[in-house]
Amino acid sequence: MSFLTVINLLGGIALFLFGMKLMGDGMKKVAGNRLELILYRLSNTTPKGVLLGTGVTAVIQSSSATSVMVVGFVNSGMMKLRQAVSVILGAILGTSITGWIVCLNYIDGASGAGSVFSSAVLTGVVATVGIILSLFVKKQTAKQLGGILMGFAVLMYGLSAMSSAVSSFGEAEGFRAVLTSLSNPALGVLVGIVFTAVLQSASAAVGIIQALSVSGSMSVETVIPLLLGVAVGASVPVLLSALGATVNGKRASLIYPIITSLSAAACGAVFYICNAIFDFGFLDMAADPFVIALLNSIIRFAMVIVLFPFTDVIEALVTSLVKQKKDDADDAPLLEEMFISHPALAVDQSRSAIAEMADRSKKALHSATGLLDEYSSETFDQVAKLEASVDKYEDGLGTYLVKLTGRDLSVRQNKDISLFLHTLSDFERISDHALNVAESAKEIKDKKLTFSEGAHEEMAVIRDAVLEIVDLAIGAFLDGDVETAKKVEPLEELIDELCDKSKLRHIERLQTGECTIVPGFVLNDLLTDFERVSDHCSNVAAAMIELEADEFDTHRYLGAVKQKRSEEFERYYQAYREKYDFE
Repeated sequence: MSFLTVINLLGGIALFLFGMKLMGDGMKKVAGNRLELILYRLSNTTPKGVLLGTGVTAVIQSSSATSVMVVGFVNSGMMKLRQAVSVILGAILGTSITGWIVCLNYIDGASGAGSVFSSAVLTGVVATVGIILSLFVKKQTAKQLGGILMGFAVLMYGLSAMSSAVSSFGEAEGFRAVLTSLSNPALGVLVGIVFTAVLQSASAAVGIIQALSVSGSMSVETVIPLLLGVAVGASVPVLLSALGATVNGKRASLIYPIITSLSAAACGAVFYICNAIFDFGFLDMAADPFVIALLNSIIRFAMVIVLFPFTDVIEALVTSLVKQKKDDADDAPLLEEMFISHPALAVDQSRSAIAEMADRSKKALHSATGLLDEYSSETFDQVAKLEASVDKYEDGLGTYLVKLTGRDLSVRQNKDISLFLHTLSDFERISDHALNVAESAKEIKDKKLTFSEGAHEEMAVIRDAVLEIVDLAIGAFLDGDVETAKKVEPLEELIDELCDKSKLRHIERLQTGECTIVPGFVLNDLLTDFERVSDHCSNVAAAMIELEADEFDTHRYLGAVKQKRSEEFERYYQAYREKYDFE
């Protein structure tokens, strides 16, 4: 084996890997965000998940890339672990398509009509069409298609260079000795794992094995353990994606290595036990690129079939391996930076996060107002934790959304991001006021304060009205229901009036001696918090209505609503007044 041969081999490998990257990147650009969105939204059942994982991986030419994407979905809370298991099973099968694409380079068509389909002709035609589309066509989609074709052509040229470099390897005693040693299943699997871990691509590893088979020295017995090892070795990039991930993200990153290790071990054990019994004669058969592609597909299909019925077991296994600490449940989910380049996914992720933030604010307020009736330190701590987690959401989402505004967004995406940015602080302030209410409840308990009967009744009415406005505003936000949002402002005006009336009545009770000063301070704090909560609910509803109308001036809108007091506004206002007003 000469130095020049080694250089030609390495150059061929480099071209092959670069061509694969160009082709995969080009396919992702042509597909835009659709592949990721389909994967995220339509993998709700195991069969769908497997099919989608197979399809997406066949397009982007990498099971590792699909699996890393899935880890990102789970890490951000957009996908459940059970969905991830089925998609990764599909990814294991989908990556086998690359082996068949590589086989195009080995079509023998040296004479007659078959020459039209020879690899040299095919590569030349693809390269010519690709460069024409890339350089001379202005349409962006055509340029992207040209990039895919150029990637394919580079891949094929790389394969040709590899095949030429290894064609004489069959005569080298050292190479034959290495291949003979790989017929040992354990060693063959180990080499396949290490080889693929270094390349970080199962497709590339299989393609290089196909190129090496051109020497004629590789047998089926040698190839099978290598392919089993390749399947397991592709899990290394997925494991690396767990660095800095949430608990569920770490669990998702373990799915790929567990699936491949268990299924490879099961398939290998069954195969070699059967071979010991029946002595398969085909193991001595020479393995060419077509045989390798077929074996790779069969092995991967068998791996999927073996574990398909056990998706629930795999989910339970990874859950038990990565324990959730007590404090982890209160942490905000990580917003995946990898989705920034895919605005549709980033907006969906942000929507899920801000929905959880809004829900936590509502829970905090409900729990805090409950403390006014029956105080408990456990509930107080829960309110404090919810408020702290909402603060984390605001910080993380604010930064994330600002980064997203610099991307190429659709009109709808721009509206969504504007709504999120304008309502973040309102949800955070609602949780702040919830904590204030909880602290007032603690003060009432610690100082053993009591309200007069009148103050207690008024507070109960206002509290119920505030809980309804919070449920209305957050419910409208979560459902995207603008009609429900229109019910918020009439209730907010009534709450303002009720708070003002209660403050005036408290002064009257002070003058008559019915109320005292110290409980009055706490009462005033509670009324202020309730009034501010209703103001923030009004802001949320106004933002929804204004953005839907392609305008945004909350103060102008609210002023106009209160000035005009439409028939619809009056109807809602009167209904709320009958429900909550006190004499």
